[in-house]
Amino acid sequence: MYKRIMVALDGSKSSARVLEEAVKMASLTRGTVHAVYVVDKTPLFSYGGYYDPIALVDALRKDGHEALKNAEAACKEAGVACEAELIETERLSEDVAETLRRYAGRTDTELAVLGTHGRRGVRRVVLGSVAERFVRFADCPVLLVRGAESEHEAGTEA
Repeated sequence: MYKRIMVALDGSKSSARVLEEAVKMASLTRGTVHAVYVVDKTPLFSYGGYYDPIALVDALRKDGHEALKNAEAACKEAGVACEAELIETERLSEDVAETLRRYAGRTDTELAVLGTHGRRGVRRVVLGSVAERFVRFADCPVLLVRGAESEHEAGTEA
């Protein structure tokens, strides 16, 4: 039961809660946490601004490695096996959810643990939800962990 547990991290405060739930599940099943961080390069394909896109991707990779290092430390502290991997979107049409689905298939994920950021109203429609897109086409069970909204966000939503 749920020996291969994928946890999608994005470096946000909500990621800590997501990781905590994945570690709990892995400790119950004596499973392995497969911590994954996706570097989304798709916005950079059409970027025509003043910043070096290579430097931006490098910064995203650095953030990802830090998030994965923290996940490995949390798993070690809990006595749970962990495999961490930084992956990247591969083509313009591929989004984070599709990249996560590709990873889940490649690793034979038995349970995927993802966070939701709790967006509502117009921001949810405009920004969408990686978790929502992942769930629609997932080939494995998915555990969604609700992220806590900040007081500022909660006050500005309709």
